[in-house]
Amino acid sequence: MAFVELTGARLWYADSGGTGVPVVFVHPAAATSACWVHQVEAFTDAGYRCITYDLRGWGKSETEPDAEVGTMSDDLEALAHALRLESFVLIAAAYGGFGGVEYALRFPHRLRALVLATSQGGLVDPEYVSVLERIVSPPIRALPVHLRELGPSYRAEDPQGVERWLQIAHGSGDGNTRRRQPRAIEITLALLETLTAPTLLVAGAADLLAPPALMRLMAERIPSCVFATVAEAGHSAHWERAAEWNRIVLAFLRQH
Repeated sequence: MAFVELTGARLWYADSGGTGVPVVFVHPAAATSACWVHQVEAFTDAGYRCITYDLRGWGKSETEPDAEVGTMSDDLEALAHALRLESFVLIAAAYGGFGGVEYALRFPHRLRALVLATSQGGLVDPEYVSVLERIVSPPIRALPVHLRELGPSYRAEDPQGVERWLQIAHGSGDGNTRRRQPRAIEITLALLETLTAPTLLVAGAADLLAPPALMRLMAERIPSCVFATVAEAGHSAHWERAAEWNRIVLAFLRQH
């Protein structure tokens, strides 16, 4: 097993190796790096070097008791440094997207491209937060995780896929280790206007937590942003509609 040593933690990662352009995947809160299995196969076949890792406190990553939790962007920079990634593509979904946006703002020289999927982005603007609160009301937050995270079409069509997804979700860690990390910076709509990496935003048409209307508010502020929607997909669009999601993302990356 491969780990990167951090202060108070060890990040578990998997690296497909090879000489292709590196792609680093950052997983959602309801999952681990195992949720990228459909992407790793497709992107490796397309010639990319795929790197997945478990966030601090999630999955196979390890944390010391009472250790500081750090920030996602600092942890990601430590991973990039350990793997000697001069430049790479960053793909981040849902909660992982909070760290992905922060990383793109703090370490723009590292990124060839940024893909933000089904994510609220972690923005703090009052007007943005008010829209988010209207969308993600307390009853939605209280739904069982598979109803909240997976679209209804997928739940109807693929019960075995739902079961596998639940196994990954249940293996993501417990509440004692899986602590959300603080932000290194406050992300605002105005800051999005300073992003320099070519950026793709991918929304799920049936996403209860980050629907297209919310993600468009971010896309409108990001220079030269490409926006795409995956039909019938929920918050886990990359898992539910992997073939379509991969097609959209790979087509974007071929241009950058």
